[in-house]
Amino acid sequence: MIERLIESQRKYFGSGFTLDVKTRLGYLKKLKNAIKQRESKLCECLYYDLGKTASEAYMTEIGMVLEELSLFIKRLKGWAKPKKAKTPIAQFPSSGYVLPSPYGCTLIISPWNYPFLLSVQPLIGAVAAGNTVLLKPSKLSEHTSKAIKELIESVFPEGYAAVVYEGEGVGSKLLEYKFDYIFFTGGADTGRSVYQKAAKNLTPVTLELGGKSPAIVDKTAKTHLAAKRIVWGKFLNAGQTCVAPDYVLVHESVADTFSASIKKWTDKLFPDALNNPGYGKIINRRHFERLKNLLEGNIVYGGNYNENALKIQPTVIYPASPEDKAMSEEIFGPVLPVIKYSDESEIYDIIDRHPSPLALYLFTCDKNVRHRILAKVRFGGGCVNDTVVHLTAPALPFGGVGNSGTGSYHGKKSFDTFTHYKSVLKKSIRLDLPVRYPPFKKLKDKLIKFFMK
Repeated sequence: MIERLIESQRKYFGSGFTLDVKTRLGYLKKLKNAIKQRESKLCECLYYDLGKTASEAYMTEIGMVLEELSLFIKRLKGWAKPKKAKTPIAQFPSSGYVLPSPYGCTLIISPWNYPFLLSVQPLIGAVAAGNTVLLKPSKLSEHTSKAIKELIESVFPEGYAAVVYEGEGVGSKLLEYKFDYIFFTGGADTGRSVYQKAAKNLTPVTLELGGKSPAIVDKTAKTHLAAKRIVWGKFLNAGQTCVAPDYVLVHESVADTFSASIKKWTDKLFPDALNNPGYGKIINRRHFERLKNLLEGNIVYGGNYNENALKIQPTVIYPASPEDKAMSEEIFGPVLPVIKYSDESEIYDIIDRHPSPLALYLFTCDKNVRHRILAKVRFGGGCVNDTVVHLTAPALPFGGVGNSGTGSYHGKKSFDTFTHYKSVLKKSIRLDLPVRYPPFKKLKDKLIKFFMK
């Protein structure tokens, strides 16, 4: 089946059908309408897979996809036009331009934590750029993956875009085939494997991974507001967010006040979490058991769980230590260690114990602190005085660095990611200056040096 789909997409791309910008726009509009028609079904699937309410499902997944589609429908014609480029006087008379062109047949592998958003958002960029797409969503979010498959089949011919997700090992089998571009979102270990297999075919890749993303609260921060925004960003989707604050570094002078606010806001935003239909569940038993093992240390809030519902109460560890078990790996769940620091140098020491994070969240009212920390810490992207919401700004490319990923997307950057920019110099045939042709004499040498310096 995989081989048949890939061959079908190669033929479809070879036909030139996807090169027409009007055709791409037509399919993006069809996709937007189809999503709107299926909104209730998609919300239902996200609830079954992750316990997301309809409000959360729309705010963090469906609505963001619709916003992205609206932007692409509005801007695609301009983005897809050839762009003029200056040419040197040594090439007179000539003109230059850059021609946006699709890579060809692309593969998108998406994760389970935001299964709709992280499947369809990159697909929009790939289709808008003129590529064909083979999409492999996660089998763990099976209800949403099935709904995505039905959605894509209702909009696109399979030669244009298709979905595969059934069966063990589908992802690894896909990587044995040659694609023209691979876009992967998931864990660092799987990302390394994708990178290695892509390298065999010299296939360009984008890797959107993760890491231990810190939140820093300095002594000038508005601690009450910082706590509220950290609680929201951390326990959204039961902590299963790649850019969630993984742990907090708080200045010792405001640490107790901040801890009290964290407890207050957790109780206010996620009351009676284990029985609260507005609070999500852990995706499966394996991840549930992994997170249970992190429930140790100075737990000042939470620590309880519901085995049958796969729910873990939002849990705060304070004061935590860099040596705690929860600090040994990316948590990816509703456990929040809060560590006190006394000197700014401690911030860098603790962050540097882990690979470069995908996100950083800095809460401060001191612009000098802001400038220093943002300059010194290596991270993908982030916020000052908030968490997570940098993802919602299409003009801000989203991506990691080092172990947290390579490449970026969102908005125009998604179009760029799935586009190869062909550079073309168009030379006049009316005039052919002899200066570049041998034999070379002193006059020619002088002219060359005059124009090329």
